[in-house]
Amino acid sequence: MDRPVIIHTRLSIPLQEIRFRFSRSGGPGGQHVNKTETRVELLFDVRSSPSLSDKQREQIENKLGSRISADGILSVVAQGSRSQSRNREIALVRFRELLQKALQRTKKRIPTKPGKISAEKRIQKKKRRGEIKKSRRSLR
Repeated sequence: MDRPVIIHTRLSIPLQEIRFRFSRSGGPGGQHVNKTETRVELLFDVRSSPSLSDKQREQIENKLGSRISADGILSVVAQGSRSQSRNREIALVRFRELLQKALQRTKKRIPTKPGKISAEKRIQKKKRRGEIKKSRRSLR
């Protein structure tokens, strides 16, 4: 499990840059849950990671700002499984997916004008609505 986390073809994060913190988890497990630390918290220092470029660091901080602490630490929690190793795997998958989404380029929107038919339909709808309102007026 010492393989790096591959985000995309040009970016992989070595496991040495990722810390794990373990604690007791709530949920199913009976007596087992009270004595084993199965909850996994993955911690990644976005600000001081040598694997990230300045541009990537900025993108991650902009898109995942709510998940990043004031110290620049990204936190991902997994506690659904009763197994610590399974929760560790889940946390790594979530981490990879989060970074993939954060680093994805957003397509630039090309503004378009409405077509003739849609503009005509809109005007017809407005006229119909106006007629309905007109018919509700009291006659004086």
